[in-house]
Amino acid sequence: MLWQIFCLLAVAVDRYLAVKIPLRYNELVTGARARIIIAVLWILSFVIGLIPFLGWNCKVTMCFQNVSSNQNTTSREGIHTSSKLPCLFESVVNMHYMVYFNFFVCVLPPLFVMLGIYVKIFTVARKQMHQIELKCSVSSNGDSHHHGLLQREIRAAKSLSIIVGLFALCWLPVHILNCMTVFYNGLHKSPIVMNIAIMLSHANSAVNPVIYAYRIQDFRNTFRKILTRYVLCQREELYLHSSNGSRRNREQIHMTIDPLLEG
Repeated sequence: MLWQIFCLLAVAVDRYLAVKIPLRYNELVTGARARIIIAVLWILSFVIGLIPFLGWNCKVTMCFQNVSSNQNTTSREGIHTSSKLPCLFESVVNMHYMVYFNFFVCVLPPLFVMLGIYVKIFTVARKQMHQIELKCSVSSNGDSHHHGLLQREIRAAKSLSIIVGLFALCWLPVHILNCMTVFYNGLHKSPIVMNIAIMLSHANSAVNPVIYAYRIQDFRNTFRKILTRYVLCQREELYLHSSNGSRRNREQIHMTIDPLLEG
């Protein structure tokens, strides 16, 4: 989850730069910098995910409570029975870690930042579209080309905002239940509701590739290229053919995809 939300935040910043400063975008966003950012996000997610293993958990506390309240007993039939610690999510992971650190620090702030970024993206894009439309009477080919690129960025931003919305929809229920566990200690939660919330959070990972493939043409073409090159072992070149078939778009996609694949 942490890797996913950090990645969505990085992509949101990337799309904002593409819309806000399109002329400097290729200069700022390079393959080398993208690899560094990806590596940093993986390391950060890994370190945060290790925190419960390093001691911030309730395993020892739950074991002690379980043993003290349910000591080894002997049944009426003389059979010796021992207490068992139930393997439940809330019995292993500390809810204060999940709520105060994981949710309030690592999930909510990026969600609000992404919300602000996408609102800003659509605001900037609408202003630029309006400026281009005002120049339509004396527009040049460059203006029409910029108009097409801007529309493409808007479509990508819409697709990514849908992905962020689905992320919030899938993950907020389990975090809300965790908050209820911490703030309403005596509240009884149905195990069915908790299991549904957990399954919904995991289902988000299965939904994302479908949204990417359906909404983003670059994703489809990159996936085909990876499949052709590394699964089918073919060196066939695949290009993203835009609606006008411009060579500039194909070269731009090549510059973006090839360093990531060959690295």
